[in-house]
Amino acid sequence: MTSQAGPPPTGSDGGERKRLKLLAVTACPTGIAHTYMAAEKLAQAAESRGIDMKVETQGSIGAENVLDDNDVNTADGIIVAADKDVDLSRFAGKRVLTVGVAEGIRNPERLIEQVLSAPVHTAGGAPTAPTAGRGKERSVGYKALMNGVSYMIPFVVVGGLLIAISLSLGGHTDPSGGLVIPKDSFWMDVNNIGVIGFTLMVPILSGYIAYAIGDRPALVPGMIGGWIANTGELYDSKAGAGFIGAIVTGFLAGYLVLWIKKVKVPKFVQPIMPIIVIPIVATTGLGLFFIYVLGKPISWVFEHLTNWLSGMTGTSAILLGAILGLMIAFDMGGPVNKTAFLFGAGLIATGNQTVMGMCAAAIPVMPLGQGLATLIRKRLYTEQERETGLASLFMGCFGISEGAIPFAAARPAQVIPANMLGGAVAGAIAGIAGVEDAVPHGGPIVAVLGAVSGVPMFFVAVVIGSVVTALTTVALVDLRERGEQVGGAGSDGPVLAGAPALVGVSVGAPGPGAGGEGSAEAVGETAGASGVVARQVVREAEAGDAAVAGGVPGEVLSGYLTGQTVKVELDAADKESSIREMAGLLARTGRVTDLDELVATALRREAQGTTGLGEEIAIPHAKTDAVTAPVVGFARSAEGVEWGSPDGTKARLVFMIAVPEAAAGDEHLRILALLSRKLMDAGFRERLLSAADESVVLGVLREVG
Repeated sequence: MTSQAGPPPTGSDGGERKRLKLLAVTACPTGIAHTYMAAEKLAQAAESRGIDMKVETQGSIGAENVLDDNDVNTADGIIVAADKDVDLSRFAGKRVLTVGVAEGIRNPERLIEQVLSAPVHTAGGAPTAPTAGRGKERSVGYKALMNGVSYMIPFVVVGGLLIAISLSLGGHTDPSGGLVIPKDSFWMDVNNIGVIGFTLMVPILSGYIAYAIGDRPALVPGMIGGWIANTGELYDSKAGAGFIGAIVTGFLAGYLVLWIKKVKVPKFVQPIMPIIVIPIVATTGLGLFFIYVLGKPISWVFEHLTNWLSGMTGTSAILLGAILGLMIAFDMGGPVNKTAFLFGAGLIATGNQTVMGMCAAAIPVMPLGQGLATLIRKRLYTEQERETGLASLFMGCFGISEGAIPFAAARPAQVIPANMLGGAVAGAIAGIAGVEDAVPHGGPIVAVLGAVSGVPMFFVAVVIGSVVTALTTVALVDLRERGEQVGGAGSDGPVLAGAPALVGVSVGAPGPGAGGEGSAEAVGETAGASGVVARQVVREAEAGDAAVAGGVPGEVLSGYLTGQTVKVELDAADKESSIREMAGLLARTGRVTDLDELVATALRREAQGTTGLGEEIAIPHAKTDAVTAPVVGFARSAEGVEWGSPDGTKARLVFMIAVPEAAAGDEHLRILALLSRKLMDAGFRERLLSAADESVVLGVLREVG
């Protein structure tokens, strides 16, 4: 929410014109190189014009150089160059220009001119909304969805694992009650804690989707709306709407709040709008709308699906099993899933245990299949997603289908069809084999505890269904990735597999846990190729720099970069081939034990966001145990390689860094810090480009340390 204002105050002091003071905030979804590149470009442009500028970077290690109240009070304007939501409430009353992070790199001078006539941000305004070109960035809806998913993941993992542990260590089969944990036992308390986590995950998903769209006033209606969507009793349904309902309420809450914010109200009411009026009106309106409007169709679907299934009990076992598998896999806890599950569970008491057998085989397919997919094609997933995949595998073994929800919420178009196909296959195989399940639960755990008859075919159904889901997911996600690469990627934005993921990278507004991914790679990568990073990280790395620079004379980076790893002319013409050629260069040292894994790790990093940093520089890097010690290579490309750099330049100076997992925390950061300082020197870059041969190149590189 902005309003126009007159020219910014310049003031005077004894006839002297006041020196302009500008502020800036830079941020990209991964919080790595482009955050700092934009900061450096803006700072340099301001300095060249005699303008004071302070830049706050919201990188992967958290916010640095944070703007305080005094900075804001004395500022003439604020530039927000970000591809994720930034809280603008602290800038109320100031001129604010919001653009994509790539604009901060490409056109810093133009932004400095534009901010002096930018609209004034008013109290209660929304989070960052583009007022200048953001390039090919992700849509608001995509970023909001990823925000919700990233906050939901811990609840899924914690809740699912606690339930799985309590079932495995404290549960036993009971024909009248499924897998039973004694009520007064320690493991029942553990189970109850896990159930709380599962109960909260749907409101969290909804709430943080809403938060990313409508800021803080949308958080309450989003969470309460998600709770209502997941509680079928409120609208006379035996099953809630599950995570799909939460996505609906999240978007409804966010956009409802944005609409309410546009309503003109008297000035005396404005201070209480974001904390009282908007949350109450939005929560009440959304809640009643879901109960009286959306809830009725959900209840109707549940009732009619149950009646339809009842009429199919005498049909082909293959067809019934496939249909039940499709339903189980569709919404994982929603009305369609619950219809199939309760239908199978209800028939156990009548002596028909084959229907539950079909359901039991389909129940673990989604989490097992999605977890398996993260192992089959690691490069398609972020590190956090791969960790979630391992937890999903564990949950699948205990029949907790919700373990796949983060993947389905992040990539519904790819994951849900893959889940349904695998579930249908598992259900059909169990139907053919006549598998029976005596308890209302699914997954390998029920077979291990003796509740399943036809155990071998049960496991065959589960395994085949999971493999089908995994392979289909990988194929569909890979197809989408290729399509996005052809269409062009955003500045530093990840493909959800790289968010966020997709799954797992927070791209939304600040909230609990915001400020960094905490990984050693993320910390190291913040160095980038910009001088501002050197200034920010060198303070922590001074001791390490001294140690690195004090290596054997004639070596670069204490021997990490040598004549063996320098090449004057890069033969490759594209990014992937260049990375493979650079990996081969590193292999000359004998420190590379698995060349293919090194290449794959570097390409996975590229999938999260390009390492092309602009200024004709690219620094692909990998932390992997495919190398036994840190090693750095350098090569030049006469024509340049298209690397997706934010300033549009092709990479002519390519450094590749590889460090073992154990060394990543220190050496990654130190190497990048040293390179950062030198690569910001235009003369140094020119000397590298004009060096006649490897020996001259190595001589120039010795300036690094």
